[in-house]
Amino acid sequence: MTLLERDPTAPSAWQDEMQVTNRYTVGVAGERFFRAIKDDGKIYGTRCSNCERTYVPASMFCERCLDQLDEWVDVGTTGEIVTFTYLYANYDGSHRTEPETIAFIRLGDGGIIHRLASPDSQEIEIGMKAQAVFKPKTDREGSILDIQHFELVAG
Repeated sequence: MTLLERDPTAPSAWQDEMQVTNRYTVGVAGERFFRAIKDDGKIYGTRCSNCERTYVPASMFCERCLDQLDEWVDVGTTGEIVTFTYLYANYDGSHRTEPETIAFIRLGDGGIIHRLASPDSQEIEIGMKAQAVFKPKTDREGSILDIQHFELVAG
């Protein structure tokens, strides 16, 4: 039977629950990326010497030339706000009493989408600098949430 032929006796839909168990892993680059956040409070990227691009979050292969990336660079914890938005709804769809700001912070040639804390009196503008604020080291678990939020940098 080819892929285009259909078995007339095959069920057309599954009408029950299906137990699926799996474990998501972040891979080799993700493991090292999150371990640096957890253990050192640092953000690393991987650099492609051929394309001269720094990938954040880190990657094992360049998406442009497919070279293997094995040069790890500390990109710092301060980046540039590329774009941002305000969330007026919680994850469950309920209305938030105060909006939450989410921003894309450029680090290297990539970046991180994360919460942005800012004083109510301060306007947020694209191009402003924002710095990562990490949880205390004893509370870190090795995830992106080890960064509590980013906050605006004066100046």
